[in-house]
Amino acid sequence: MVLEIYKFVIIIGILSFLGTIGLAIVFRILGQNHLIGNLYTNVRGGIPRGIGLVPCILLCMFLPKGLNALILTIGFFAFLDDILGRYKPKFLPIELGQLSRGIGMIVVMIMGYELLGFSSILIALMIQPINISDMQPGSTCSVVIIMSLLALLIGLPSNNLLHIYQVLIVLVCCIAYSPLDYAGRIMMGEVGNHSFAIALGIVFYSIGGGFVNMLLFFIITTILIAFIRRNTMKTFFRKQLKINNPVFGDFFMDVLTGGGLGDSLRKIFLGKKQIHVKNPILMILGFRRLLYNPHAVKKQQNYSLYLIF
Repeated sequence: MVLEIYKFVIIIGILSFLGTIGLAIVFRILGQNHLIGNLYTNVRGGIPRGIGLVPCILLCMFLPKGLNALILTIGFFAFLDDILGRYKPKFLPIELGQLSRGIGMIVVMIMGYELLGFSSILIALMIQPINISDMQPGSTCSVVIIMSLLALLIGLPSNNLLHIYQVLIVLVCCIAYSPLDYAGRIMMGEVGNHSFAIALGIVFYSIGGGFVNMLLFFIITTILIAFIRRNTMKTFFRKQLKINNPVFGDFFMDVLTGGGLGDSLRKIFLGKKQIHVKNPILMILGFRRLLYNPHAVKKQQNYSLYLIF
């Protein structure tokens, strides 16, 4: 039985590797002929985007029924996000792609509640930090591989073959997909990082379960992403946010609430106001990033936050 599982997992790895290469070639040819729009981005001479569709399909096919429906759902909405790109109608406060992602997260929460309880909320929210990790080559792959290995170490003592099988599928799919991503030759896209986010949540739930354990997993994953991306975020904070002395709390908060969707929510709640955090404790906790509003009008009156606990 154990040997059969390992053979099966190896086959999945081969499919992921070959499928990634094949889809990358197809998307590159279509992209160079201007036939797939946002799925081919003009970066570093042209890079196929949305190649994470391959691991998404494999995870849907080989993870247990019921749970794989969550990945299929988010994969559908995430691929719409990839296709739509940054198009923003005048009648909406957010981009259509961000709207699609938000709807997908809500649907996953609702669908997953029957199987996972309130943990389905945390699993859906995993999309945010994993999505932020996918802003430099290979970073999401590193997160998925490290967290999958952690899940494997936690699950091995139980000798539960189903749990181990689930973790190995996620791990091998990612490893087989990753070489071109690390090389910067392809982009995973929302369909890939969203699918891996839900898959990671599922495997951790399967070995630990419970809302508290899932919350701990969520926090550890967010911290890991902030650590992996700390150098690029330090440059981003200094050049774009004008925060010259960012601390790790700022990086953590960026991973937790950053990105286009987070900034759109800041626009909705803060309007054109800018809040400057001066309290040392709040600064350590990352409130400068939490309350930074990129849509603020510079000449408008700003507000300072000096709260003391």
